[in-house]
Amino acid sequence: MEQFPLRGRVALVTGVSRRIGIAYALTRRLAAWGADVLAHSWAPHDAEQPWGEDPLGAEGVLGHLRSELPKGAGRVVGRSGDLGDPTEPAAAVDAAVAAFGAIDVLVATHARSSLQDLAGLTVAELDACWAVNVRGTLLLARRYAEVRDHSRPGGRVVWFTSGQHLDPMPGELPYAVSKGALHQLTLSLAAEFAPRGVTVNCVNPGPVDTGYADEATYQWVRERMPFGRWGRPDDVADLVGWLVSDAVAWMTGRILDHDGGWSLRVQR
Repeated sequence: MEQFPLRGRVALVTGVSRRIGIAYALTRRLAAWGADVLAHSWAPHDAEQPWGEDPLGAEGVLGHLRSELPKGAGRVVGRSGDLGDPTEPAAAVDAAVAAFGAIDVLVATHARSSLQDLAGLTVAELDACWAVNVRGTLLLARRYAEVRDHSRPGGRVVWFTSGQHLDPMPGELPYAVSKGALHQLTLSLAAEFAPRGVTVNCVNPGPVDTGYADEATYQWVRERMPFGRWGRPDDVADLVGWLVSDAVAWMTGRILDHDGGWSLRVQR
């Protein structure tokens, strides 16, 4: 592979708020391969979760990411905003175009997490997960379609589902139903974008160690993984880097279970 296979491409990656996160690894990979990247984050969501906000803060996370890039890598700029706000998706896409003059790649890695079972289900949480995970992603895609110069090569859209199509998630119902919606939307959006030369694919990354699991859960999962370990953010970056490269211009509308064989459920 050439050193900078994404040179000249512009990407928007959402969910880039923690150094241990998947989106951070994706941004680092795309920039290392030469793409200019707008890294979008919303740290207040992390602050509400058990894992908490990255102690470096948004600017510190971006500074750390830039320090890890090789010489000649693409540029990385940041933007913070709540994708549950219906105006923010378009503003994020427009910010990428303003920073770099175009947009080619959209990687929607953001997600609102939610721990609600049927008994504890609330209308507010259902609406919040819908707004961020589904509406926010669709509005990102719509604005991308509106402003992208489709004469440019390398049009790619990638978003993320979870394992709700493989395993029950009764304790995360608002999250599971919203991720299921993205799963089901993949074919429809792939059909919408194909005449414009843009691929649309969806990734289920399986169990990835981003610091959210307690020790008991971590060990339970690790013991059942065929390779004896959790996934790493760079494992996901390997796949997404490939998906947005010129090597993958003929695959679209796919749900990719990139889960290290988690669905095999091996008891070690």
